[in-house]
Amino acid sequence: MNTISLPIRFAGIRGMLCLLACLLLWSCRSGEKLYNKGKYDDAVAAFVKKLQRRPQDATALQLLPEAYRQAQRLHDDRVNGFLRSNNQLKWEPIRNEYRAMQRLYDLIHSAPAALQVVTPKDYRDAITGAQENAAESRYDRGIALMQRGDKASARKAYEEFGTALKLISNYRDAKERMEEAFQAGVIHVVVSEIDVRSPFFQFSADQFRDYLVRTLQQRNINRFVAFYDERFARSENLQPDQYIALRFQDFVVGQTFVDRLQRDVSKEIVTGTSKDTSGKIINIYTTVKATLFITKKTVVSKGLLDYQITDTNNGRVLRTDRIPGSYTWLNQFGTYRGDYRALSEEDQKMIGGQDVPPPPPQDLFIEFTRPIYDQLERDLRSYYSYID
Repeated sequence: MNTISLPIRFAGIRGMLCLLACLLLWSCRSGEKLYNKGKYDDAVAAFVKKLQRRPQDATALQLLPEAYRQAQRLHDDRVNGFLRSNNQLKWEPIRNEYRAMQRLYDLIHSAPAALQVVTPKDYRDAITGAQENAAESRYDRGIALMQRGDKASARKAYEEFGTALKLISNYRDAKERMEEAFQAGVIHVVVSEIDVRSPFFQFSADQFRDYLVRTLQQRNINRFVAFYDERFARSENLQPDQYIALRFQDFVVGQTFVDRLQRDVSKEIVTGTSKDTSGKIINIYTTVKATLFITKKTVVSKGLLDYQITDTNNGRVLRTDRIPGSYTWLNQFGTYRGDYRALSEEDQKMIGGQDVPPPPPQDLFIEFTRPIYDQLERDLRSYYSYID
């Protein structure tokens, strides 16, 4: 048993060693390929990985120093190019270049053999300095935007102060400035009361408007847009930036139509059986007839909603549209004369029906305004989603 297993075991070990050697050879060749292609950061990483496994590898020891020098030269050239530019936001890409060099510093320090041939430069102070300069640039841009005094600039300033805080979490008074910019950038939108010129439907119209405002508030469509009911705005003496005027036009509720129809129906039914000469059973059919007397009651409710969004600062109309809506209530019932068996299932249901009153006018108003509400809410969400 042992005489068989030992050769197999040694063969397995030889195979693993051969595979490891191939991997190391590939790693080295991969590093050379990356170096020859000018991908010096990746080449440094490949050579360091090789030296972690084989500290005496001649190719890696020879090419690593030059790969590091070339990588350092490329990053320094990019840094110098950014420094010469007039771009206010140049410090963020500069920081990224320093971070890339710091990664090479950390990589080389992870392999003692690599440190024997390369003395990498520590860029931690440079990263800190670039980050501070980047935060200062963002902060200064925010201050300059706030000085313009308009809401669009305030919203941009909010983003600038936020970026400064991402760079340095407690940078100066950026948190307070950010909150100030947010408040200055919010668009206050007031939704008008709806005068339907009919006390009978005023409550339903108020429900329509209240539900719309509540939905817009809860949807959180845009952090820089706040919606208010006109009554609330008036009680709080709030001055809106935009005003949404709503008005129902040409609405009709409960328009009733009654149609009386008469229809003859017939059906062949099996009324018996007989046998032919061979003894086979044959169905005997009889035609039965009936006359339907149908009453069809239709109650139509419909109307149009005009809405208009106005900039209250200059009176400019920002958006306007007209949305139609309708609802039809239907009830059919009837009687018949003749043979009940002539009626279809649908006919039988109508015969079983009765003359029921339509829903109350307030309910009909709500039903015909339901599709109007859905379209209006979609329009407003779409319009205010893109304000930046």
